[in-house]
Amino acid sequence: MSERTARAIEAWLAGQRDNETRFLAELVKVPADNPPGDCAAIAVRAAALLEGMGLRVERHAVPSDVARANGMIAVTNLVVRERFGDGPVIALDAHGDAVPPGLGWTSDPYGAEIRDGFMYGRGVAVSKSDFATYAFALLALKNAGADLRGTVELHFTFDEEVGGSVGPAWLLAQGISRPDYAISAGFSYAITTAHNGCLHLEIEVTGRSAHAARPDTGVDALEAATAILSDLYAIRRTYASRTSSFPGIGSPSLTVGLIAGGINTNVVPDRVTFRIDRRVIPEESAAEAEATLTRQIRDSAARWPGIACAIRRILLAVPFVPIPGQERLVAALARHATRIMGEAVKAQGVPIYTDARLYSSAGIPTVVYGAGPHTLLEANGHRADERLALDDLHKATRVVALALADLLGH
Repeated sequence: MSERTARAIEAWLAGQRDNETRFLAELVKVPADNPPGDCAAIAVRAAALLEGMGLRVERHAVPSDVARANGMIAVTNLVVRERFGDGPVIALDAHGDAVPPGLGWTSDPYGAEIRDGFMYGRGVAVSKSDFATYAFALLALKNAGADLRGTVELHFTFDEEVGGSVGPAWLLAQGISRPDYAISAGFSYAITTAHNGCLHLEIEVTGRSAHAARPDTGVDALEAATAILSDLYAIRRTYASRTSSFPGIGSPSLTVGLIAGGINTNVVPDRVTFRIDRRVIPEESAAEAEATLTRQIRDSAARWPGIACAIRRILLAVPFVPIPGQERLVAALARHATRIMGEAVKAQGVPIYTDARLYSSAGIPTVVYGAGPHTLLEANGHRADERLALDDLHKATRVVALALADLLGH
């Protein structure tokens, strides 16, 4: 990339800061809670905003039966393709769905309020922000008149919170896109090259109901479930003995996030269900982690006479690990990010899981990079008062645009 091209990109983006902020605010104002996963409205709004800026948007609706089978109500994936000439295809992937707001907010979760240089709202950092980062980076390349060879695609999907099966995985499986490289939504102060996999299991513990005056005539599913949970927490404590070699990831983890059961106060509970989140470090096999945990749960339940235990997989996401070709993306992003962010920006791992694994599993060199702070905690990701520093948004957009110009330049 020439100095002239770099200056043109930077100058165009400098004049677009307010427009980029308004674009992000419009997305934050549209609820896209997942669950329940009705993301029709956010796809319509995002497509209209992109087309209003002169981009051509393809709408790829997932059949309703497929969407529902994957835990969604409505999904329409958006794809933008901008061809600059013969050369590699680089996909920029971000998701517009978000977890429900929950309690504790000090502002409207869908208000896109700006305070002290931060925009607040559900999904503002994870990852509606990168709809803005990637769209304006692409527009900068178009408006700077850069002499490039290759294609930039925007993949804006809406099912990351339930695994990505009808988002990026569906786009790839349907042959709608087959990029040579991919950059997936992330944070500005590190380039992620590895992250955890994730296993979600639903456990159903079944006994037999009885009147609370004669509990001896029933089989208490809650008592058995409590013992199984105690065994699971003991298993969790053993995970600390194993640590990933990738900086930033740490040890495997296990969380019981949901629990329900019982009929009434005066009835012996006949059924209890709970859901488990098991994070799988890159050195582990996701399939082996599932098999081991399933066996441990069955062994625990088997100690309780009259108790049945059913285990259902909700999600199995494999870890994201480095593959050849990833280093080209890392080098281009790190060079510009270190200068623009004002500190050394390096590759690392993170303990979350993202859609990046879906591209990498398909053999596509991928990294995670986008708008955001140093850590998920700083952004209040998945917590009340989720926020994004607008300065980080604009800096990350510059980094992505300049890195793309390097990667697609002569």
